[in-house]
Amino acid sequence: MAYTETVKVGVLFSETGVTSAIESSQLYGTLFAISEINDAGGIGGRELVPVRYDPASDPAKYRAFAERLILTDDVQIIFGCYMSSARKAVVPIVERWNRLLFYPTLYEGFEYSENVIYTGAAPNQNSVQLADFMTSNFGARVYQVGSNYIYPYESNRIMSDLVSQYRGGAKVGERYVRLDATECDFTEIVEDIRATSPDFIFSTVVGNATQHFYRAYARAGLDPASMPIASLTTSESAVKQMGTDIAEGHFTAAPYFCSIASATNRACLEKFGRMFGCETVPNASWEAAYFQVHLFARAMCAAGSADIETLMPELLRSKFDAPQGPVSIDPSTHHTHLNPRIGRVNREGQFDIVWESPAPIRPDPYLVAHALGDWMVR
Repeated sequence: MAYTETVKVGVLFSETGVTSAIESSQLYGTLFAISEINDAGGIGGRELVPVRYDPASDPAKYRAFAERLILTDDVQIIFGCYMSSARKAVVPIVERWNRLLFYPTLYEGFEYSENVIYTGAAPNQNSVQLADFMTSNFGARVYQVGSNYIYPYESNRIMSDLVSQYRGGAKVGERYVRLDATECDFTEIVEDIRATSPDFIFSTVVGNATQHFYRAYARAGLDPASMPIASLTTSESAVKQMGTDIAEGHFTAAPYFCSIASATNRACLEKFGRMFGCETVPNASWEAAYFQVHLFARAMCAAGSADIETLMPELLRSKFDAPQGPVSIDPSTHHTHLNPRIGRVNREGQFDIVWESPAPIRPDPYLVAHALGDWMVR
């Protein structure tokens, strides 16, 4: 199709650096959605054009590229960021220039900005369900291992509180490693886990270090059948990196897994595979990066403009039938109604879904409405 007008959008996902594997999947989820929109006639006949940079997993580069996108490339909308440190570097930039960031990654919650749409899971859409499931099935003594930055610290704090509330449990260990940790960095930690013998391990290790933690666990002979690793961040992408023999039997909580059997998900995966091949592994962060572009496109089509003041009222009414199920933006929090699930890695490297919510869960990023036994607030 020949377009006479374009709509430029910024795209900030790392293709190099410690989180490049997961962020590359977010990049291709974004490009996939843009291709679908353009193939269907664009936004009101205008071609959606991505202006993309590689921040190399460095928060300072995210900040610099966000400024370049706004001041030089003149974009109104930015899709991007994985780590919370990157998001926190970009938020002041979009707030200063009154632009809009779409953030497609689960995070620690306790944040709101009029200039951000949060499409990843908030704590009441993954941590709460995971704490309930793990303590019910394995016990309430948890050992926490995370990467050394804000998301793991805050997520571990939340998990500690939840475990204590649910079953009178306890945190028996808490350790952190550098973002570029290797398997050697986990040797002492795994030995401490063996000595402490928790009921389960809660991992907030991110990026390439994830595979090294799970490998160290496996080499130590620890058994996921009796003492599994449970995570919010270990996705299909990480499973591919570490290998199925290492990942099998461990748990992840997320709104999306490739194994969802719906016709919508199957059709989306087949189309993505035809367009982009099999190198990129779809996962929850990929899916959020994908559907948030469609939410934006639908809102802009109705609003007629990407200007934030004109766009926002339509965006807060926008809905989409995503691969995970129906999603929509909550006007009071700018977070997204999502469909929580818990999966266990099988021998094919996919997640068997062992629990799922029967309906979308309203986001509660500050956990203000959370009560024991009543977390499924619509």
